[in-house]
Amino acid sequence: MRHVLRRAGRGGAFALASAALIAAGLSGCSGGALDLGGKAGSPEETIRIVPGDGAKDVDPGGRLEVRLPSGRLERVAVTRIENEKPARVPGGISEDGLRWRPKDGVRLDLAAKYSVDVVALDGHGRRSARHTTFTTEVPDHRFIGYFKPENRATVGTGMIVSFDFNQKIADRAAVQRAVKVTADPPVPVAGHWFGDTRLDFRPEKYWEPGTEVTVDVRLRDVEAAPGAYGIQQRKISFTIGRSQHSLVDAEEKTMRVRREGAAPVTVPVTVGAVKMPTYNGKMVVSEMHDMTRMDGRTVGFGGEYDIKDVPHAMRLTKSGTFLHGNYWAAPETFGQANVSHGCVGLRDVKGGSGDTPAGWFFDRTLVGDVVEVINSTDKEVAPDNGLSGWNMDWGRWRAGSALG
Repeated sequence: MRHVLRRAGRGGAFALASAALIAAGLSGCSGGALDLGGKAGSPEETIRIVPGDGAKDVDPGGRLEVRLPSGRLERVAVTRIENEKPARVPGGISEDGLRWRPKDGVRLDLAAKYSVDVVALDGHGRRSARHTTFTTEVPDHRFIGYFKPENRATVGTGMIVSFDFNQKIADRAAVQRAVKVTADPPVPVAGHWFGDTRLDFRPEKYWEPGTEVTVDVRLRDVEAAPGAYGIQQRKISFTIGRSQHSLVDAEEKTMRVRREGAAPVTVPVTVGAVKMPTYNGKMVVSEMHDMTRMDGRTVGFGGEYDIKDVPHAMRLTKSGTFLHGNYWAAPETFGQANVSHGCVGLRDVKGGSGDTPAGWFFDRTLVGDVVEVINSTDKEVAPDNGLSGWNMDWGRWRAGSALG
């Protein structure tokens, strides 16, 4: 399943008494009987965003707009991401609630990546959410790397530094030499190329809590391909937070959450059904959204599901695996049946709540936390599917460096 909107911190903890958490039901990525109150239109019909999702080379001074055919916009956040510091684009919702536009005179940055996160009510009062991204044009003969994590972020021990370049890199060694990742306390960090547009960095083992990581990017005027020169010169840093590892057992239909060596808490889950199993292997939370729309058409499932307001969504793979809340399956589903389309589901309520298993886990999770799945009938997740490089041993990882 897929898609998005990040919630600010909220109070209200879910007190898990022991391994015997309330059994609850979920059908991750759809499944079971689901009444959405009428036939759902496509995301584009409900929430219309310009530029379109995935658009590239967008004119920084061009049209930027969110609009509805009916209903009302609740929240709109347009943010520059994968940069030293996330920056919100100033704008406002019209009085009739049907349109969002940036403030007069606002111009986007060149060579920048932006996300658009929207929550809206349709004409029948039903809530839906949509998430898109786009990138603005890069000057001729220049290249740029969009990177994770953000500057000054506090992340989990499984965080992998990842660069996605906007064009193919011919001289990988020159580019890799221009990016230095260091840690305090010191630990060896190695780069690994996945193809010719992606470069990831990680240590041999998970980061130790409290480690300060610095990424020094000196790509300005580095020639990555004939006539293509870098434009980035910056230094970012992030902090490794507490340790948390979650082990999902597809046979037992449980997730054991272990933090800082404390006794694990066991939560009932539902994972992929027989014909749509969940990947095995170590996956890393790369995005967190308090609400998102999950449309089977975006991940090859046709019209099997279209859920407009999936709560507590945490992305695990680029291909669309999420760990998310579910309010539409019967409570007895969790811990008893695997019915999702490949995601991992936790019991939740419509709109999301901090007093459910999904809300409890969401409020205790960081981008960079590791979620490992075992005993599924599917294959192991590919190391380049999201931040899944921990599924590659240290020897193979180092062999993917351009520096020998």
